[in-house]
Amino acid sequence: MNLAVNNLSLFFAAMLVMVALGISYKEKLGFTKDIIFSVFRAIIQLVLVGYVLSYLFRVNNEFLTVSMALIIVINAAQNAKKRSQHIKNGFLLSFIAIGASTSVTIGVLVLSGSIKFIPSQIIPISGMIASNSMVAIGLCYRSLDSLFHDQRQAILEKLSLGADIKLASLSILRQSIRTGMSPTIDSAKTVGIVSLPGMMSGLIFAGVDPVHAIKYQIMVTFMLLSATSIGSVLATYLAYKSYYNEQKQLMI
Repeated sequence: MNLAVNNLSLFFAAMLVMVALGISYKEKLGFTKDIIFSVFRAIIQLVLVGYVLSYLFRVNNEFLTVSMALIIVINAAQNAKKRSQHIKNGFLLSFIAIGASTSVTIGVLVLSGSIKFIPSQIIPISGMIASNSMVAIGLCYRSLDSLFHDQRQAILEKLSLGADIKLASLSILRQSIRTGMSPTIDSAKTVGIVSLPGMMSGLIFAGVDPVHAIKYQIMVTFMLLSATSIGSVLATYLAYKSYYNEQKQLMI
């Protein structure tokens, strides 16, 4: 079964963008330029990535595969660090957290035989893991900012009573990790009932038996839970010290 997606059908599908543009214009949302820019940017990026992936899949080189996965992690870390203004070395901390969650999860999948170390599997899986870790880490950073600001007085009282910075921040760390993991957990609760995720839908569109597609989606659910938990924990515990100075005083 082949999807009947050609240039003409894509052109007509692009008319759906007019719906968003119409709503933005009618409701005076101010998104018109952003929508147009994002659509053109998405098209250019996807076309370029398509040609790059075609080359990588054809060459099937391990070094190029790892390099592409590394590029994905770097870009994810760069975007994650933008979620907080108070974290020192945000890129490095995000890179460590996303890199660890991606490498550990992929390592388990490869060693278990769930996937093979080939570009057509490693690169897409790396993108899925890194992007979900990026979102989770971004939520953790925002939560840290908000909670340290809102609970400043309580933290100062704990510090004045002799608590170290980890103990004084423990409730904030736990809440931030929960915030980062919650979307993935909520998604796992409703998968198959409320939503049919992209990977599963794509396989079904491609003609794969739904039962086999479901097995792949179960694997994806497991790996995303692993990745977001690793990423959230690492990012939170690496980042919270940025809210204190060398004298262990709260700086926010």
